Amino acid sequence: MHKPSTFSSPKSAVHQYSKRVTELISRMNLQEKIGQLSQVMGNDSQQLAEDVAKGIVGSVINEVDPKTILKLQRIASQKSRLGIPLLVGRDVIHGFKTIFPIPLGQAASWDPELIKLAAGIAGSEAASIGINWTFAPMIDISRDPRWGRIAESFGEDPVLSSVMGVSMIKGFQGENLKKSNYIAACAKHFVGYGASESGRDYCTTNIPENELRNIYLPPFKAAADAGVASFMSSFSDLDGLPASGNKWLLDTILRKEWQYPGLVVSDWESIAQLQIHGLTATPQESAFTAFDAGVDMEMVSHTYRDHLTTLLNAGKITEQDIDSKVLRILDLKEKLGLFEVDFTADANQPVFYANKDLEIAKQLALKSCVLLQNNNQTLPLHPDQLNSIAVIGPLANDGYEQLGTWIFDGEAEYSVTLLNALRRDLGDAVEIKFAKGMTNTRSYGTDLFAESIRLAEQSDVVILCLGEESILSGEAHSRAELNLPGNQQLLIEEIAATGKSIVLVIMAGRPLTLEPIVDKVDSILFAWHPGTMGGPAISELLLGVSSPSGKLPVTFPRKVGQIPIYYNQKHTGKPSTESQFIHMDNIPERSPQTSLGMAATHLDTHFSPLYEFGFGLSYGRFEYSNLTLDKKSLDRGEKLHIKITVKNTGKYNAEEVVQLYIRDLVGSVTRPVKELKQFKRICINAGSSQVVEFELAPTELAFYNRNMELTNEAGKFHLWVSGSSSSELMAEFELTHD
Repeated sequence: MHKPSTFSSPKSAVHQYSKRVTELISRMNLQEKIGQLSQVMGNDSQQLAEDVAKGIVGSVINEVDPKTILKLQRIASQKSRLGIPLLVGRDVIHGFKTIFPIPLGQAASWDPELIKLAAGIAGSEAASIGINWTFAPMIDISRDPRWGRIAESFGEDPVLSSVMGVSMIKGFQGENLKKSNYIAACAKHFVGYGASESGRDYCTTNIPENELRNIYLPPFKAAADAGVASFMSSFSDLDGLPASGNKWLLDTILRKEWQYPGLVVSDWESIAQLQIHGLTATPQESAFTAFDAGVDMEMVSHTYRDHLTTLLNAGKITEQDIDSKVLRILDLKEKLGLFEVDFTADANQPVFYANKDLEIAKQLALKSCVLLQNNNQTLPLHPDQLNSIAVIGPLANDGYEQLGTWIFDGEAEYSVTLLNALRRDLGDAVEIKFAKGMTNTRSYGTDLFAESIRLAEQSDVVILCLGEESILSGEAHSRAELNLPGNQQLLIEEIAATGKSIVLVIMAGRPLTLEPIVDKVDSILFAWHPGTMGGPAISELLLGVSSPSGKLPVTFPRKVGQIPIYYNQKHTGKPSTESQFIHMDNIPERSPQTSLGMAATHLDTHFSPLYEFGFGLSYGRFEYSNLTLDKKSLDRGEKLHIKITVKNTGKYNAEEVVQLYIRDLVGSVTRPVKELKQFKRICINAGSSQVVEFELAPTELAFYNRNMELTNEAGKFHLWVSGSSSSELMAEFELTHD
């Protein structure tokens, strides 16, 4: 059973530091203290070596040469006055060398244990060269697929994002950070970055406090409760206050309400950018604003280094204020065991791409793929019934593009592509013909179409591998349109004209608007950017070795104009219903205004999404029945026990993600039409049934009311258990005051 941690009681307000740390800070001079608050670009320069020797560097970022890292650590531990080692940071987002599916794809697996294993592998590979800190997980709630960084997120839901984020943290950090194969994690971006206007990266975010507390903050609270080693402040402003200068976020919420004791680092140059935002007039004001707000370490820019001494002398800050930040940094270094590391020893030879790690990468890719459509049961393919397959598309044999965004250290030559995996799996049994179809996914040329059409006509079935190149998603790569780029739709139409069965495999970093092509293809397998072992995973799914089991972590719109569209929307006073919906094409000319249905919808598209949150098909066929609750009324000291029977009436053994949703019918503030609360991944053999049980606690029904108090309110609830957010199988219960 997977559910997020509930809001816990406040921890002790005073964090206890070790004797080593308190003695160390008592011996530090001001320059050394300010140095600990600075993170600089790693390099092998004489200047950096001298600064490290002076003890005025606390951390380096983006240095991945193990010899240089070891050299800098030796200088820090042996030549600096106090021997304080360095934090070495790197964006290890979804793998270091062995690359796993993008985080959004990992969320589609709904498999927290696999995500934990993957993060453990990524952290271990990074740690083997000297990296000890990663800037992951990204747990921004992401409701706008135009935003490029949705690829790094776990999607639109606070419960799913909380569970997946905590799993990744546990994978990176393990039970004991001092073990050499674990690294410190960082919860980012605190907070609201995913709500950037129009999906444009770095843009303004406007989020009412009630929405912030009920939707955007819960994953970060779960991360804090899970003991994440650090937080990162967001680039964007929140209701007019950039996050790196937002004292309400970093001090009132994080430090006072949550009693979070760990390190807060700025995002890249975000302190210096306070001046660009227009919040501050000078770099010195930027340094003071961020320092006073609660940022401990400045990433890359150097306003702290340049101005904290002046601010101290002017009485704007105190040395005790500086000490409180330095203590958190030293505390993390001690928790990582850096003071005990023998940096005089030669580094061990790192081990990358271990067979057991590649198998985890394949399993996670396999479970992340979502089967969106399977008309006429085209999938799985049956090799004994086929003579030839045409594999067409620019992503079918591109080891680099399948890795996705944020893979600084991934190596394309270790990727196994779909084309190569199919050739290996089918051998000589089926002839495989390959055509690239397009130069790249953005190409508008048609020069390669003729060969593709010819091969399609000569084959029994066509596998089209299309989507987005990796560069089209990620940071600073937002899109205004979400269609398949370039001439991909035209290529699909040309292949469809041959009359051959088409299996469309899509690799992408975000949801796409697929409505124009769904009737042109038989099956659609959405593979995200699946990582190093994406090819073998997809091949197994296409050939029926395994059944697709991924579920969407984010809603797929029909059209861009529907955005933001997400499952846990509010009901409104005029909800969209089928009986009220009327398309603009069906409105009689010169109709009176009142004939339009008076519902919260668009005139030029249906109000439903193309594919809803939690959706995903399988080669199995699951039927839900006998939803029962052990009581119709529960008080705050009780738990609700839920049972449901799930039967696989299909011909294939398959896994299903069983999802529990609720709706609070009446509240002091309006509540969403549905809210995910728990989920379970189960395996059911063909023809078999399984009784699935959940236990729902009243704390999981709590929300922030109009006074911003976290509370349970008595009243009636609807409850659904199903394979997606669109279930109609419902039960009712009531929460009482007693």
